[in-house]
Amino acid sequence: MSAPREPAATPPASPPSPPAPSASTAPPPPPAATARAPLADRRPSTPRPALDWRVRFVALSLIWGFSFLLIKVGTEGYAPFQVTFGRLLAGTAVLVAAMAMRRERLPRSARTWGHLTVAALLLNALPFSLFSYAELTIPSTLAGICNATSPLWGMALSVVALSEDRPTRRRVAGLGVGFLGVLTVLGAWQGFSGLDLPGTGMALLASFCYPVGWIYVRRTLAGTGSSTLALTGSQLLLGTAQLAVVTPLFTSAPTSFPVLPTLSVLALGALGTGLAVLLQYGLVQEVGPTTAQMVTYFIPVIATAAGVALLGEQLSWNTPVGALIVLIGAALTQSRARPTPPPAPAPAPAPAENTPTTHAASPGDAHTALPDPPEAAACLSRS
Repeated sequence: MSAPREPAATPPASPPSPPAPSASTAPPPPPAATARAPLADRRPSTPRPALDWRVRFVALSLIWGFSFLLIKVGTEGYAPFQVTFGRLLAGTAVLVAAMAMRRERLPRSARTWGHLTVAALLLNALPFSLFSYAELTIPSTLAGICNATSPLWGMALSVVALSEDRPTRRRVAGLGVGFLGVLTVLGAWQGFSGLDLPGTGMALLASFCYPVGWIYVRRTLAGTGSSTLALTGSQLLLGTAQLAVVTPLFTSAPTSFPVLPTLSVLALGALGTGLAVLLQYGLVQEVGPTTAQMVTYFIPVIATAAGVALLGEQLSWNTPVGALIVLIGAALTQSRARPTPPPAPAPAPAPAENTPTTHAASPGDAHTALPDPPEAAACLSRS
């Protein structure tokens, strides 16, 4: 619903080697069966997850793809603000439980909490509420496709505001292709006839909130010292508090609790905002944020299939064609130019006899660096 990075952990260099003994005094090598690696080369084994990352990737795609169907069903029994408050409350409960199990601590800095309050508004409270209001008048399939425009908005912002992220020609072309797909989905050649413009506008505005929130998080929450899970859980907690204040001002207390909408809101929060965050958290750690963010391209496909198959929503030819064009454009905006390999270093002169030498760590010795909390928090907030 895409900060500084911690440097990759590199094993310490081996201590200087003593001069090689002569053949007459060198001790025999130890047998292979009893030889042990030096302490500096021993690394703790990381427990492998019970489920392969591909299975969790598919599960995450399904959960987020069905979220728009759950929003639609939830709004049939509750006001949009109530749907958002319910999903944030259930999602926060899941993350608080996970934080308690992992003994994570909440951030202590008042400055961090202030920035998290803004992030909660931009990444949770506002877009979730806009999608809920949008689906009062537009189908869930259209809402899911609008959600896929977030990379396009991010690219547009980088063109006009982020001078440090200079776009390439391919990425600019992807921006144009993506918005051509949006016009195809909306049926621009028909004058947008039959389209609910306010509802569609709210869905597009909700998608625009995500890259704005990511930029804010990246620029303000760098180096907080808190873990990704702690930052994300705190952010959802603040979003829940914001909705707890706003909801009574614009809605009245529900007089009944219909079963299907209630279950939809609870599933939307516990799965789409709670469990999905934990799944994405694990994927970012295991395969990196680039691969984990690929789930974005499966969400509109699943949302469209779910809306048509389970809610009976109508689908004209321009909707899937336009959605495909949007995804192609979004993929182009996320492409990066291949880094130019550095020139091969000149061979070092041979060390003088009896001069101690050190072992230089090879690239394969370094562990893959995990994303820092602000960048990962932005990635995880897409729920």
